Amino acid sequence: MNKLFILVITIFITVSCSNNDSKVKTISDVESFLEKVEQEDKTLGPVASSAYWISSNFITYDSQKIVADFGKRYSLMSVQRANEAATFDNLDLPEDMRRKLDLIKGGFVMPAPLDETLAGELANIESELGAMYGSGTHCFSENDCYDLEAFEQIIDSSRNPDELLKAWTGWREIGKPMKDKYLRMVEIGELGAKDLGYDGLTDLWFSKYDMPAEDFLDDTDRVWEEVKPLYDALQCHVRDRLHEEYGDDIVPSEGMLPAHILGNMWGQSWANIYDIVFEENPNAESIDLTSIIQERNLTEIEMVEIAEDFFLSLGFEPLPDTFWERSLFVKPVDRNVVCHASAWDLDPATKDVRIKMCIEKNAEDFVTIHHELGHIFYYQAYNHLPSVYRSGANDGFHEAVGDLLALSITPDYLTQIGFVTEEKAEAAEQDPIALLMKQALDGVVSLPWTLMLDKWRSGVFTGEITKDNLNSSWWELREKYQGIASPMERGEEYFDPGAKYHIPGNTPYTRYYLAKIMQYQFHEALCNEMGFEGPLHECSIYDNPAAGVKIRDMLAMGQSKPWQDAFEALTGERALSGTSILNYYKPLQEWLEKENEGRSCGWE
Repeated sequence: MNKLFILVITIFITVSCSNNDSKVKTISDVESFLEKVEQEDKTLGPVASSAYWISSNFITYDSQKIVADFGKRYSLMSVQRANEAATFDNLDLPEDMRRKLDLIKGGFVMPAPLDETLAGELANIESELGAMYGSGTHCFSENDCYDLEAFEQIIDSSRNPDELLKAWTGWREIGKPMKDKYLRMVEIGELGAKDLGYDGLTDLWFSKYDMPAEDFLDDTDRVWEEVKPLYDALQCHVRDRLHEEYGDDIVPSEGMLPAHILGNMWGQSWANIYDIVFEENPNAESIDLTSIIQERNLTEIEMVEIAEDFFLSLGFEPLPDTFWERSLFVKPVDRNVVCHASAWDLDPATKDVRIKMCIEKNAEDFVTIHHELGHIFYYQAYNHLPSVYRSGANDGFHEAVGDLLALSITPDYLTQIGFVTEEKAEAAEQDPIALLMKQALDGVVSLPWTLMLDKWRSGVFTGEITKDNLNSSWWELREKYQGIASPMERGEEYFDPGAKYHIPGNTPYTRYYLAKIMQYQFHEALCNEMGFEGPLHECSIYDNPAAGVKIRDMLAMGQSKPWQDAFEALTGERALSGTSILNYYKPLQEWLEKENEGRSCGWE
């Protein structure tokens, strides 16, 4: 296969170079080019995907060397494609052809210049950064070593501020050696983006939303301003409760939240400190999903089967046998793997779809499994389309579909699948603030985090953020958007962004912001379509085939139409709005406003 890959790449480059002469281009030339792209994706895509799968599941010197080699070749091929697609810019083409060419030109995250040496260097850096994160460990002494999972166990559950600080700082040690590699990667990527005709990586990244990049960014800020009062009220309440728990030395009564005591390694979710920030009515019933999973002694595969059943109840086809045979569900004991949960579409022709996840038997991973299967069923829904269209309507759609199902894991849903009795579900619904607080500590808390991460990255891309303020600018943005501060001084010898997978892994993050907004718009539209009457947070689309039809029709469009068209197909609207998320959390926001009376809310 490796020889085949080299042969096809050589033929492709030769043909591309011969096509880039001064002859007049025709529609027939475009058709031939698109047919060639389709064939290459069919032949080469599965081989490259398998190489990346191996590199994530067997982190060794050899696997990283192989994937770096594949990365270099695929990057060169993609740049060649983009350059050839650009030769048709002046042709008057049918809308479908023009869209395909534009997607080929803009389908990059970190493009290499059309230079074999730089492409190889970029591929090596990307492989090295991925391996540094996936195999990252830190030792305080010879017998006191931790990987991410071990550090996370402390952050997620400890209430000892010294232990929490140790785990929080320990994991961030892995970022230090990434700094220079990351900056060099961006430097090469900027050259590649400019070679493709973009102003730089920022222009490239935000040109993919079927609207001018500046308008898109204005739109995301507009929606954030709509939702921000809800987040501000939540931050104020959480700070007050943490102040009571830890005292002035750890949590001031005004201003920022210290990042290490929020129950999450990155402070992007505060769900694990729910017991501190909300005191449930002692007479009220609550549902502890983690306890239910453990009491029922569910296996990791059974947790995945339950998530699959949700999709089957909506009318989706069962997952293929190969999904169960080839996915990774449990962390191996004999090797390092990248445990960050992910979904894979290795070969559309054979329906080879998989997830890779080190499943823990808890509520968080139960929800995450539903999310990852959302990706898988999305892959299968647009499998029939040409390869250039086999993607989400925009990169936020894939995330939103998985997140959508999480909103339907309601007490009624848990009753339908036999996890709790009807009496237990009804009792839990009597205290909606408890239910909404649990969800908001993840669904609302994550919003400014998902917005600021790419704002930082964009600053690095444009050169506004340099090596001299790489870390301080990170914390300035976290303070501005999240009201979260580092628990200690973090100089420029640190590279704290590297402690988050999506930075060394080069995964754009605005998609998660879009997903967090869109999931509530999807949910509200489907519940309205179902004729659901009652509080929005009590609605579940489980076992509703009509909702399934609406979802599948949208998923099947892939990226073949502007994302606004797909969005309208499901919601009846063409623009993002914060209204649905505010409608969902309306009871909680009203409760927070009363709780915060007399408190000093906000931060500088």
